[in-house]
Amino acid sequence: MVDTMTPLHSTTRSSRIRGLRGFRRPAPARTSSPGAVTLPPDDDVLLDAPDDVLGPALVDAAAGDHRPAADLLAATRHTRAWERRDRYVRRLAGFARSRPDWLDAWRAHAPGNPDLLLVEAQSAVDRAWDSPARAELLRELNHLITAAARADHRDPVPWRLALDHARGARAGHRYVEEVWAAAVRRAPHHYGSHVAALRYLASAWHGAHRECFDFADRAAQDAPEDSLTRTLPLLAAYGYLTDGCGPEVPRARLDAAADRAVALSARLPADRSWPAAPRNLLIHVLVRLERWTDALEELRRTGPYATSFPWDRDAEDPLGRFLEVRRAVCEAAASGAPAPGHAPLRGGPGHPRSEQGGRPGPGDH
Repeated sequence: MVDTMTPLHSTTRSSRIRGLRGFRRPAPARTSSPGAVTLPPDDDVLLDAPDDVLGPALVDAAAGDHRPAADLLAATRHTRAWERRDRYVRRLAGFARSRPDWLDAWRAHAPGNPDLLLVEAQSAVDRAWDSPARAELLRELNHLITAAARADHRDPVPWRLALDHARGARAGHRYVEEVWAAAVRRAPHHYGSHVAALRYLASAWHGAHRECFDFADRAAQDAPEDSLTRTLPLLAAYGYLTDGCGPEVPRARLDAAADRAVALSARLPADRSWPAAPRNLLIHVLVRLERWTDALEELRRTGPYATSFPWDRDAEDPLGRFLEVRRAVCEAAASGAPAPGHAPLRGGPGHPRSEQGGRPGPGDH
C-alpha cells in the first residue's frame, strides 16, 4: 500500500481553495422537491450534527464531565474502530477549544492517557493552523504528536495528525513519506490518513491534479468495498474543480470519481449523521458536473444533515449555502436545465472550474 504514494517534491506551496458560487438565496422553505423526492424542511436541517454516541458525550463534557468522552475514545481504541476514532477526536478537540474545562479535568485525572494525549495534540494543531504564523507554531508541536503516537503504537490517528502537521509545517517529502509509511502500516485503508496524504500532494504540487488522481485511484481500487477510502478520487475531483490552475482532467475521470462515491453512498445508511461528510462533498461535485438527478438523490440520502465542509469554503454561512444549493438542485432536476441563478461552469462540462476563493483548513473531510 505504501507504493500508492506518489513521489513528492520537497518544495511545498499551498493551493488556493476556491468555492461554489452563483446560487441565489432560497425562497421560503418547502418540504417536497420536484420528482416526488421529499426533503426535510429547511428549519429541520442540522449543521455538523454529532452521531447518537458522540452527542451525549459532548453534552456531558459541556457540563464538565470528561468520563463519557474518555470512555468513548477508549472503546474506539480497544476495538480498533479507527474511522470513528478519527471523527470523534476531531470533534472533541474542536469542542475543547471553546469549552476546555472538561479537558482540564481529564488531564488532572489521567495525564498520560493515550486518548487525552491525542485530543490535546489535535486541538493544539487546530489552534496553530488558524494563526498567520502557522508553520512556525506547528513546528513547536512535534513533541505533542510524538507523545500521542508513542502512547499506543497500534493507533494510526496520531500519524494522520502528523501528516496534517507536516503539510502545515512545510515538511520535506522524505519525512512525509516516512510518516505515511507508518500510518498505512497500522491501518492500510484508513481514510483520514489517505486524505491527509492527498492534501499534502495537492499543496506540494500545486496544479498537479493528474498525479493526485493517480494516487487517489490506486488507493480506492485497493480499499474494501465498504471503506470510505473508496471515495478518495472524489476529493481529488473536488480539488480539481475548485482550483484555478493545472492541466485539464478528462470529464470521464471526474464522472468516474463521482460514480464510485455514489456507489458507496448507496451502501451507507440514509438519514444518519456520520455519512453526511462524504455525501455533502459528493453533492458539491455532482452540482459542479451538472448531474442534477444524482445530486437530488444524494440530498435525499443525507436528509437533515449538512456539514461545514465544503460549503464553508466560499461562504460565511455554510448552512445557508447548503440550503440554497439544495433548492437550486431541486429546481434544476425538475426542469432538466441549469438551476436559476447558477453561473455556467468555466470551460463547459469538460473543464468545470470555479472563480471564487475560500478558506482551506487542516483536514476538511
